[in-house]
Amino acid sequence: MKNLLKFSLLVIVSLTLTHCKSKSRGGNTSTLTGWEFNNPNYGNYIKGKSFEGSKPPSGMVAIEGGTFTMGRVQDDVMYDWNTTPNNMHIRSFFMDEAEVTNSEYLLFVQYTKDVFPPEDPKFKHIYTSVLPDTLVWRKGLGNTALLSENYLRHPAYADYPVVGVSWLQANQYCKWRTNAVNLKILMDKGVINNIWKMDSIAFKGKDVFDTEVYLEKPYALFDGDSTIYKKGLPVPRKKGQPRPTKGSFTGRHITSSDGILAQKFRLPTEAEWEYAAKANIENREYNNIRGRKKYTWAGKYTRAKSKRYKGDQLANFKQAKGNYSGIAGWSSDGSDIPIKVKSYPPNAFGLYDMSGNVAEWVADVYRPNIDTEANDLNYFRGNIFSKKVIGKDGKVVIVDENSIQYDTLPNGKVIPLYLPGTIKSTPVTKNDTYLRRNYTKGDNSNLGDGDLNSSRFFQSDSNNNPSMYNSPKAIKIERDSLGNIVTKYDSKFRSTLISDNTRVYKGASWSDREYWLDPAQRRYLPEYMSTNFIGFRCVTDRIGPMTYKKKTARNPSR
Repeated sequence: MKNLLKFSLLVIVSLTLTHCKSKSRGGNTSTLTGWEFNNPNYGNYIKGKSFEGSKPPSGMVAIEGGTFTMGRVQDDVMYDWNTTPNNMHIRSFFMDEAEVTNSEYLLFVQYTKDVFPPEDPKFKHIYTSVLPDTLVWRKGLGNTALLSENYLRHPAYADYPVVGVSWLQANQYCKWRTNAVNLKILMDKGVINNIWKMDSIAFKGKDVFDTEVYLEKPYALFDGDSTIYKKGLPVPRKKGQPRPTKGSFTGRHITSSDGILAQKFRLPTEAEWEYAAKANIENREYNNIRGRKKYTWAGKYTRAKSKRYKGDQLANFKQAKGNYSGIAGWSSDGSDIPIKVKSYPPNAFGLYDMSGNVAEWVADVYRPNIDTEANDLNYFRGNIFSKKVIGKDGKVVIVDENSIQYDTLPNGKVIPLYLPGTIKSTPVTKNDTYLRRNYTKGDNSNLGDGDLNSSRFFQSDSNNNPSMYNSPKAIKIERDSLGNIVTKYDSKFRSTLISDNTRVYKGASWSDREYWLDPAQRRYLPEYMSTNFIGFRCVTDRIGPMTYKKKTARNPSR
């Protein structure tokens, strides 16, 4: 009997160890082929570690996606059908808890000036292209010179939202932030040395870090100077393989399969912004929403009801004509211009100033209403699908100092189309979309809004059909002998100011009346214009499931 017990115990232990071993190998072994990932004896083919959810990036909060009614909740007093209600579903994402501030944007400005010195003729237009327009504070009949001279750079306004930035500049900031965050990740992981401590590298011009270049051709960075690399991610060595020399790159580079690098930062879509601003989760009762919110906070009024803050305004907006902040000694909202971010209570998602302070750019191309036949999952108008440009050598084309292309905007400002050290791209062509069902062209900004395919002449081969939205376009911008800008426009008849370069901005600002506090309201401006009441904040996509929270039972036992 004793021997039988010993034998049974041995069998149980053996089975347990075998199960544990197979379980430990299972995550690193192909269940369909038996090959082992990340093993030099099986080719070192990569499989990233189990991804259990990412934390919100610095300065951001997690927005759990879901369904909501996008559009107006009040009476359509303008009768313009500009905010027609539609049911939409939004995927989870991360969003800045407050608008980008002057100090944060100035970091981007200082970086740009450092790596693309404006005194160098090759880069003279790059630095000026990212500078906010401080003259937006000027008024013909107002004493606002102080703000023009101080609002952007004075430390008193460091934590105020940046204004005077166009939609184009906001997008440039998002691209830079992606590279800045990923560069720090690579330095923290020991893949790249601290570039600011390396005297052998000139961190200027095309010798800058770019995430897409790193993922495509790591050794194309810094003109092929491999001394920027440190150790890399550890890689198992084959048995008997000699140890590498000290200080050499002994590991491997990070790839998209590792799930380590940050996703791209970008402007929120209009649907994402409105979903995050409404924060209907505080009105949720099980699987239903009680009522529809008029503001970003619960309730019908703009003043706080709590005993401690009773009567205080819940946002920074214009009270009435000639009344921006209230009576001296008892201010209604605390500021007559934009105020320091996070000065008012956050909404249910933890986002500050989604109503009031400054309005915000979103990614969408403007159209008067939301098409009921449009995509109801992460709706967005403005997709331009592109592909990397491949050179004669079969490799991607990386822009250098001698191949920078510039564009002159209708207001005369010059901007670079591509920065040195980035991969050149181009919109996809008809050949690229041949026999595709999900999209048929590269630029989808005007999809289904009056173009040939949306008309009754959709089978016509004629290209002479006028577009529904076709605002005046500068066909020639030049300077005369005195350096003055001379702009010539095409002579086509127009009945609208809307074009494919007109962008949506959302939310009320310090200079707006209460009507615009409604998150559903929407306005527009050309993408190259800036004002003293529009700022922006960034978002980035959340990878994997909508939420990593543990779900409770649907029908818990009583």
